[in-house]
Amino acid sequence: MNDLAALLPLVAILALFWFMVVRPQRRRQQEVVRLQESIQVGQRVMMSSGIFGTVVSLADDRARLEIAPGTQIDIARAAIAKVDEPLAEPGPETRDDA
Repeated sequence: MNDLAALLPLVAILALFWFMVVRPQRRRQQEVVRLQESIQVGQRVMMSSGIFGTVVSLADDRARLEIAPGTQIDIARAAIAKVDEPLAEPGPETRDDA
């Protein structure tokens, strides 16, 4: 019984480490993977280096970005850090004939 009581603080520290460090990091990593898989042609994205561009084409693990008119670069899909402007969802057309 005394040996078990000595191991209890160690187990508690390991459990705390798991909930405070490992679990949130795994969740962030899953969100990044989801983001990179959901990228579509036409979206404006930001690379992890801070360069903004519009997705022109996608391959398996690469993307082609237009960073300036007529200037395109090939990048690793994993280098995309965030979507700057999501694609506009088509809504009801409104006309202003006034």
